[in-house]
Amino acid sequence: MMCIDRHHWSLRGTKVQPIQCATLLIAGALFSPISALGSDFSLPVDSSSCLPEQSLRWRGGTLRLENDLFTGTDRNYTNGVALTVVSRDLQGALRPECLPQPIGWYARFIGWVDPEFWRDSGAQSASQNVVVRFGQSMYTPEDKARSDLIPGDRPYAGLLYLGLAWNRRVHPQAANYEMLDVRELTLGVIGPWSLAERSQNLVHRVRDIERFRGWDNQLRNEPAFQMAMERKYKPYTEGAVRPGWGGDVIGSYALRVGNIETAASTGVEFRAGWNIPNDFGSYPIRPGAENRPPSGVAALRTTTPQSVQAPKPGAHVFLNLEAKAVAWDFSLDGNMFRHSHHVSRRPWVAQAAIGISSQWLVAGRGLRLAVMRVWRTREFDQQTGHHAFGSIALSLEF
Repeated sequence: MMCIDRHHWSLRGTKVQPIQCATLLIAGALFSPISALGSDFSLPVDSSSCLPEQSLRWRGGTLRLENDLFTGTDRNYTNGVALTVVSRDLQGALRPECLPQPIGWYARFIGWVDPEFWRDSGAQSASQNVVVRFGQSMYTPEDKARSDLIPGDRPYAGLLYLGLAWNRRVHPQAANYEMLDVRELTLGVIGPWSLAERSQNLVHRVRDIERFRGWDNQLRNEPAFQMAMERKYKPYTEGAVRPGWGGDVIGSYALRVGNIETAASTGVEFRAGWNIPNDFGSYPIRPGAENRPPSGVAALRTTTPQSVQAPKPGAHVFLNLEAKAVAWDFSLDGNMFRHSHHVSRRPWVAQAAIGISSQWLVAGRGLRLAVMRVWRTREFDQQTGHHAFGSIALSLEF
């Protein structure tokens, strides 16, 4: 591999660092031809025996908007938008030939890099679904009036991406808890091709806000990729909601590797309210955070349509706490494969979010609205204080 021969390969004019080497190796695996995965993952040619519950059918979608204008600022992580669609549950033994080809390939890729993920996937103790996410994120320095490069502030940066996640919900036998395992692959582009400058200028023009003058100094075009693995825990509950007044606690840990971000995190969420949905909490935009897990295991033993199993009307408040160790962040470290503007990234970041989520039925369709305010500690040494932004998400059951 190129990154092994340090004397003939360098990044940003230096020897390859461990995180850059690891990212290159993972990128090679992600973009290698599917035939390289071996004969065990060859594509079956006959899908005529596929059952409806083994095929992909869409269940609902979510539109999420995040912006720091909600908190009275316009800097750092300044805007994020994501459109997500979620499949209905896939039941029984996994059959990639019954899925759209890209998703079938991704299922095989997961089986290659993480064989344990599919262990007992056809058992009654597991349910699974697929999440597809399209989004854009943008980052700016504090001083919008300067058109030159600002060495002491974060780079202008944008990311346009497509994410594909596989959710697997498991209730270990005789346990009083259940888990949600997520494997998400994100591919996209960093730089002008992300259209971050055009998007921000359009919004600022419509809202008659002064535009940022320094986008000519943004990070250069570069492919973006990331593999995310996350596990969440919560008390086991049957049904679409925890009926009546109550509360619960959700724990999580995650690992993300790629030139978008390489980090490890752990978190906890506290929820209290009426008819709390039987899901795994509310989070800002990030890989593995989509709050649309498969149905509870008990639902797989019924013939009730998933639309009927939609959560009953209810509302709850939540507090989300997260600690993260960061080894790479494109919005701070800059381009990985060429020299670019970058700042002194802080290796430890903490985040807190508080919000309210409600769900109700309209014309037989499930709707959900979640609103939160997020605080994040300083991400780089020169940053002035913590950063805050608002997040709002509207979900619909098709």
